Amino acid sequence: MAVSRKTQPELADSLIKHWPDELSGLFAFEVGLSGGLDSVALLSLLCEARERRPELMLSAVHVHHGLSLNADAWAEHCQALCDALGVPLRVEKVQVRAAGGESVEAAAREARYAVYRRSAASVVALAHHQDDQAETVLLQLLRGGSVRALAAMPALRELAPGKLLWRPLLETPRARLEAYVRERGLSWVDDESNLDTRYRRNLLRREILPRLEQDLPHYRSHLARAAMLQADAAAILDEVARQDLRACQTGNGLDCAKLLALSAPRRRQMLLAWLDDLGWPAPEPGALLEFLRQAEYADLGTSPLLELSQGCLLRFADTLQAWPKAQAEPPAATVLLWREGDAQPLPDWGGELAWEWRDRGLPAVVLKNGASLAPRRGGEKLSARPPA
Repeated sequence: MAVSRKTQPELADSLIKHWPDELSGLFAFEVGLSGGLDSVALLSLLCEARERRPELMLSAVHVHHGLSLNADAWAEHCQALCDALGVPLRVEKVQVRAAGGESVEAAAREARYAVYRRSAASVVALAHHQDDQAETVLLQLLRGGSVRALAAMPALRELAPGKLLWRPLLETPRARLEAYVRERGLSWVDDESNLDTRYRRNLLRREILPRLEQDLPHYRSHLARAAMLQADAAAILDEVARQDLRACQTGNGLDCAKLLALSAPRRRQMLLAWLDDLGWPAPEPGALLEFLRQAEYADLGTSPLLELSQGCLLRFADTLQAWPKAQAEPPAATVLLWREGDAQPLPDWGGELAWEWRDRGLPAVVLKNGASLAPRRGGEKLSARPPA
């Protein structure tokens, strides 16, 4: 493959000039290389950066999804390009399995990012550009996305412990990348699925945005700026939510009285922050609102519950608790034996049982996951069930 030494120096200069401070001292970079125009441009630009920074160790990874009849040819093209540029390439074959309700596009994305997380490099660089960012903002808006969703793609974020994901081209329009690649004499591949307007992103890209550009030629930069402002707003929301979460947390979950003293928007944001810490997905907004309403107004003898894929949230007495899926279905009745001075392990309940002396000198049985039970008078055995 013949590679021209012509260059578009202002693009390479801009990349180096805006090198993030967070990447200082990191020298191992791996480019996600699909073989398309965008990733080819990014790889070439980082090769120019390597000429100016000889300590930069550059490699590339191509994820072979196997979804196209041309997949093998794309991998071969990436190998030829890397050979010409003097960049080591690893090709990772993945199997794309879409779960129930999940699109093939989403499953393929998750498979790619799983490969990126396994990278040996400190930094994985992806070639998302300004057009991609504008499309993402519009897609999230059409889905009714939150402030965080409308912030779209960050330029830099943690990918895995000790590993960063970097998108250096988010302020660069695709047309400029195409001019750069053509000037360099580099070739690229086209994914035929990009022509399928059944995918919403393709519909925007091929039919809607070209019309928008006729009257609003600067829509890309405007939407990119909107994403930046939404990212600032999301950061402030998260900061407040974390403060509220620290104030409301107890040993068993969240203090309901403190939670309900907050305004409704702060309750929702704090609960989402809590679920994020647990690694649980955010619930559907309407379901979350209804659960919080029930948690506020339901009688103390009831336990409002919100079922999620990872488990369930429930209000028990004066706390809001998160029960992982293993505990989401309460176990059957358990016989509790008197063992003075000892705690009784109850693995089905997710804790252990101990006796404590309460008001008026009466004993009470306390399950260490937060449930509190009264003993049955007149015998040493107690039959109990977890809260429904």
